[in-house]
Amino acid sequence: MKLKDKLEYHYMSFDRSKIEPDPLQFLHLFSDPKDIEAIGFLSSVFAYGNVKQIINTMNRVLNITGNSPYQFIIQFNIKKDLKRFDNLKHRFYSTTDIIRLFELLKEAYQNFSSLNNLFLFSFNNHELNVKGGITGFSKFFIETYKAKFCEPTRGITFMFPDPEKGSACKRMNLFLRWMVRKDELDFGLWNGILTSQLIIPVDTHIASICKRLRLTTRNNVSWQMAEEITYNLKKYDLTDPIKYDFALCHIGMRKLKL
Repeated sequence: MKLKDKLEYHYMSFDRSKIEPDPLQFLHLFSDPKDIEAIGFLSSVFAYGNVKQIINTMNRVLNITGNSPYQFIIQFNIKKDLKRFDNLKHRFYSTTDIIRLFELLKEAYQNFSSLNNLFLFSFNNHELNVKGGITGFSKFFIETYKAKFCEPTRGITFMFPDPEKGSACKRMNLFLRWMVRKDELDFGLWNGILTSQLIIPVDTHIASICKRLRLTTRNNVSWQMAEEITYNLKKYDLTDPIKYDFALCHIGMRKLKL
């Protein structure tokens, strides 16, 4: 079977019934676009480490935010809500990092009304891909953090990566996939960005399987690797190359045969 046929087969095989376990499952708990965007960003921020750990952390986050993550963020009050975060940590995100993340998101919503608007503020839609938009998006949060608090911690810096510094920006590209693409899994809520401008979210699973498929010649996970894989996937779908991401990732996670 040719690679395109294999990719299409697995893309069609992973429907909504096969989402779990994946941070994407939390977005499907909501119907309001504002809540989907808010919980989507939070899910992407915590999408590193083993999947069981990610799911456990996000269940705790849901217990904190309640029925409307968006309303919780815009009404967030550090004095009133502090106890809700008691000992909530995720790998090298400290409790303070997570609390301050909510303060940063509140600031973003106050200034731009949506994360879509914030992203578009730095995004040039004539660019080949979303690199510049991600850089500007992360810069807003890092500069806001510096103004409100101090030099960013390791955890905060990790939350807001910069492709200009070589980061593959896996979690941000994952969030963009959820927001821009539209099919049974992804939501297509954001405007102003083409699916052809998206970059595949590269982690160890994607890197490993894409090296086997000769979609990349690089050994180190980086922005350059993500661009190379995306460029090669455009040979199979020019307008929507990263539609194969979920299937490729879960083939690796579940140790399935391609």
